[in-house]
Amino acid sequence: MKRTGKTDALGNPRAFLRGLFLTAVACADPMLCLKPHLPPRQPGRLVVIGAGKASARMAEALESHYGPCEGLVITRYGYGRPTQRIEIVQAAHPVPDAAGVAATQRMLDLVSALGPADQIIALISGGGSSLLCAPAPGLSLADKQGLNAALLGSGMPISQMNMIRKQVSAVKAGKLAALAHPAKILSLVISDVPGDDPSEIASGPTVGSTATPAMALAALDRWQVDLPRHIRDAIARAPAPILPDDPRLAGATLAIVAAPAQSLAAASAEATALGVDVRHLGDAAEGEARDLARSHAALAQTLAAENHDHAILLLSGGECTVTRRGDGRGGPNAEYVLAAALALNGHAQIHVLACDTDGVDGVEEVAGAYAGPDTLAIAAQQSVSAETALAHNDAHGFFKQVGGQIVTGPTLTNVNDFRAILILPKG
Repeated sequence: MKRTGKTDALGNPRAFLRGLFLTAVACADPMLCLKPHLPPRQPGRLVVIGAGKASARMAEALESHYGPCEGLVITRYGYGRPTQRIEIVQAAHPVPDAAGVAATQRMLDLVSALGPADQIIALISGGGSSLLCAPAPGLSLADKQGLNAALLGSGMPISQMNMIRKQVSAVKAGKLAALAHPAKILSLVISDVPGDDPSEIASGPTVGSTATPAMALAALDRWQVDLPRHIRDAIARAPAPILPDDPRLAGATLAIVAAPAQSLAAASAEATALGVDVRHLGDAAEGEARDLARSHAALAQTLAAENHDHAILLLSGGECTVTRRGDGRGGPNAEYVLAAALALNGHAQIHVLACDTDGVDGVEEVAGAYAGPDTLAIAAQQSVSAETALAHNDAHGFFKQVGGQIVTGPTLTNVNDFRAILILPKG
């Protein structure tokens, strides 16, 4: 987007907000953020493994620094990248498939054959929970698929979903690193979780955990997730967790190479340089997308009523959830924008954008959505009901009809949600 000054930049609010989103995405490009964390290459065998939506781009960046490397990385369909020697396997997300199961088993076989003189670099990013799929004994791929689908529609925070997933996996919660022992393993991680807890990113395949089966069952009860009896039984009989101080993890180290706060800071700096007053609402917001939207919309209306003579931008990150109530095509970012649009009711000064930095909001190949003062009017002209769309969790369907979708294609990174509300001065 060409920018010749503050007036030009804010003259097209949708383009301005989309540009800030793309700035946030670019800040987390593995080609830029990975190399500073790569150690000097040591003599001996180096094996590269990885999983997540950014993992293939991370592998590409690693080989651009080291040259050809041995390894296996699992990424989402459509997120593959050209590598020199590292094998890229594409599999399903957010519900796992057979390709992910087969690739995960190959990865486990690879690392379990290594010895104390060998070095592993693990490239981990969001999405790895589904892509690294190794069902615990007694469970099938179909069981894992059903569990994932139930969790995704429950509305529970991602931290709770991952706690449950860890109980029924042979690879999550430090199990991958334990299997690789005594080889040394360095995990380079792009965070997509509120708080950047490494044990939550991709369910922590190289990080110990304190989550117990009892905690997972309590979360299922709290969020009223209905599962077949044999899956609940498998969770109940899950072994004790691999704790962070387990001796098998002594050779495991980790560095976070990109995080939501850095991307929000890049967008903030760009907006500030154009004279916009940026207000930060945090990089770790969780909860129902529609509830958070209403809260942010109320704040925006309050600020608009104060008659500021300059533009104000509300920036936030984190990971919202959607409790599935209808049969629509969902998406927490699109639902956030739709709920905000309804709360703002065509407010003349306020524009809203929310997108997932991986380019996929929910299960749709759409990053998110934009709503401006005329969004509800456009919907009314087309006989499209925003209220009905929200009731049916069909925000993507709504914005497709009114022209509000933000489509980027694969971004090759993932630092969680990006939300921005622009409040223009009157006149």
